Amino acid sequence: MPDGQDAAIIKILDEIGEIPAADWDRCAGDKDPFVSHAFLSALEDSGSVTAETGWRPRHMVLEDGQGEIAAVVPLYLKNHSYGEYIFDWNWADAYQRAGGNYYPKLQVAVPFTPVTGRRLLIDPAQSPETRSDIQRTLISGLLQLTEKSGVSSFHMTFVDKQEWDVCGELGLLQRIDRQFHWLNDDYESFDDFLASLTSRKRKGIRKERKTALASGVTISRLSGPEIEERHWDAFYRFYCDTSERKWGQTYLNRRFFSLLGERLADRIMLVMAEHDGNLVGGALNMIGGDTLFGRYWGCLDHYRFLHFEACYYQAIEFAIEAGLGKVEAGAQGQHKLQRGYLPHTTYSAHWIADPGFRQAVARYLQQEREAIGDEIDALTAYSPFKTET
Repeated sequence: MPDGQDAAIIKILDEIGEIPAADWDRCAGDKDPFVSHAFLSALEDSGSVTAETGWRPRHMVLEDGQGEIAAVVPLYLKNHSYGEYIFDWNWADAYQRAGGNYYPKLQVAVPFTPVTGRRLLIDPAQSPETRSDIQRTLISGLLQLTEKSGVSSFHMTFVDKQEWDVCGELGLLQRIDRQFHWLNDDYESFDDFLASLTSRKRKGIRKERKTALASGVTISRLSGPEIEERHWDAFYRFYCDTSERKWGQTYLNRRFFSLLGERLADRIMLVMAEHDGNLVGGALNMIGGDTLFGRYWGCLDHYRFLHFEACYYQAIEFAIEAGLGKVEAGAQGQHKLQRGYLPHTTYSAHWIADPGFRQAVARYLQQEREAIGDEIDALTAYSPFKTET
């Protein structure tokens, strides 16, 4: 910390509305929409993220010796493991069979959002040396809060690599997983991207795009004031249909999407599919500083390959046109590989209070990291891109 380090204070907030948006966003920056005050407050104000839904806000704020906010952390007290995408159900089951209580636990995360980013949000005006000190202060604060609260553990999910390294240095358990991301190799057009693929993959994508529109479906991309409440009405139907079929429940309510449109309209790229004058499907994307983040998709009928067109190809095309460097298309899905999305490592860090259980999980994670690393290498070998000769 800068001058006044000894007087630094950590506060815990029961809702993000207790901190001015300007102070939170000064620490969060403007490149990641998911850690913005607007996004997190939309989750809370809509009632999607509350103690009743199992996500009780406990946001951490660090004030320096002058009472200025130097860092913030999106933090939640949880009584389940839904909506995290880094699965610890087997840990919970094992601990509870051994007689312990795994829940509640603390979660440093963006709810329902498997997107890599900073979780220890530090005012960029701080020097690099001070930022390093603040990171350690925040992690120490999380350890103390875990002990004081009597919870089993705390977890930091989808952290960036630098934060993950610091967590490892401080003794937290390190975990990895993988996602499929598309990288923009300075392509000037979608055809330019296709030219980088092997002939078979290139032909396959062209066929899929043609088939997706063959039944008369039209595709539009909407952003900012182009997005109307009727679009959110339709998209919420799509979202509910997919959620109920895949997970049996919806995490987000209808009001969330209206608040998202009000507060972050210019950071949204909504793909909508129309057939015979009716909106039949759509995909929601968020625009970051250099990345397009694919989030939700749904469709009320079956249109062959429309999912790939709306979620993957429209995203790639938009990223090329907007000069974005990457598309992150969400969790899971090896089918993304043949469509130009390659495997990339994701990171999480964990602290378990019980030393015996912590050691058992540590042994498991060592084996898991090796297996995930081998899987990433194997998947990469099936890259659809042409190899240099």
